[in-house]
Amino acid sequence: MAFFKNPPFEWTIGLRYTRAGRRSARNSFISFISLISMAGIALGVAALIVVLSVMNGFQKEVRDRMLSVLSHIEVFDGSGSLPDWHATALQAMQHPEVRGAAPYVEGQAMVTRNEVVRGIMVRGILPEEEAKVSSIAAQMKRGSLSALQPGEFNIVIGIELARSLMLRPGDKLTLIAPQGQVTPAGVLPRLKQFTVVGIFEAGHYEFDSSLAFIHLEDGEKMFRLAGPSGLRLKVADMQRAPQVASELSASLSGDLYLRDWSQQNRNWFAAVQTEKRMMFIILTLIIAVAAFNLVSTLVMTVTDKQADIAILRTLGASPASIMKIFIIQGALVGLIGTAIGVSLGVLIALNIDVIVPFIESLFGVQFLPRDIYLISALPSDLRWPDVSRIGGMAIVLAFLATLYPSWRAARVRPAEALRYE
Repeated sequence: MAFFKNPPFEWTIGLRYTRAGRRSARNSFISFISLISMAGIALGVAALIVVLSVMNGFQKEVRDRMLSVLSHIEVFDGSGSLPDWHATALQAMQHPEVRGAAPYVEGQAMVTRNEVVRGIMVRGILPEEEAKVSSIAAQMKRGSLSALQPGEFNIVIGIELARSLMLRPGDKLTLIAPQGQVTPAGVLPRLKQFTVVGIFEAGHYEFDSSLAFIHLEDGEKMFRLAGPSGLRLKVADMQRAPQVASELSASLSGDLYLRDWSQQNRNWFAAVQTEKRMMFIILTLIIAVAAFNLVSTLVMTVTDKQADIAILRTLGASPASIMKIFIIQGALVGLIGTAIGVSLGVLIALNIDVIVPFIESLFGVQFLPRDIYLISALPSDLRWPDVSRIGGMAIVLAFLATLYPSWRAARVRPAEALRYE
């Protein structure tokens, strides 16, 4: 409380210099430049918060759509099949963070219909167990997973694959397995006709166009396996999947390999992280330019206030006190600009689902057309650590911008400054 009642003179003078001066056109111009610097910092901080929030939103949206089909962790045997999957599932469920386990068979195959051939990934599942590890059952557009019955050779395909092959439930297609049959005439590919009983839409083009589901037993027959290819696990917190996989690899018995969802899509996540870093650097330069505008503002202030500085020096003010005055002035401009920018950025990021539709309706445009993009609404995922990091960086840059002008002010010689006054 004593600080606010009787603040040090450095704070009093620094605050006075920060306020807009009305005594001369020069003071008004300096105050205008100071306001421009403050506005630049605010806009740069707000832009960086909004852009990172939108990029985080896109990453979260795509990741969630991928994980609606993929599992958090995959466990598979080095031999290519895991016949005793029940025992492995029981061991995995002993981990407190594992919430579900389901077997699967997976292999590449060719699908053909009316002389059109496509390469796809075929996954054999148990429909009653699949809901424990994925949400594919909730993404069915037509039919259901329960129609996958052993021995009936039914198949569920993605919506993009159905469009490209012009397939509907009840239609037939031929599946060609890469493992051939040895005959007197040579090695012949194994073909099997399947009936389409369902169509799903995961919202991710790669899966919707190249993934198909069949019953686990049909998959074992198709790919000539003695059991499932492995086990798919779901954990409570998908962000901890790598740590859980590492712990399970030490506790599960057998010659098993574990792979978490981040390893399955390493290239995609690495590309997104690189893009976020580059965007952070580019937008940081905007904040840096605005922050270092304070240099010119403070240099002009020091030049204009040389007589005041000289009088303060003759009254006993030390060079450190003179430096502190101008550091306080510049730091306050940076702090106010950062506070405005953080408030504006957080407000926009939290309400982007309202702001963007308003702008689209106002100007009659659509940023993400439904017929081109799978995501028609602009997503936003505000993360407070990002906000703290951006705000702290802006304040540090503003503080660094004050060092040279304040050091120059401390070097003013009273006699020379007052010579022509």
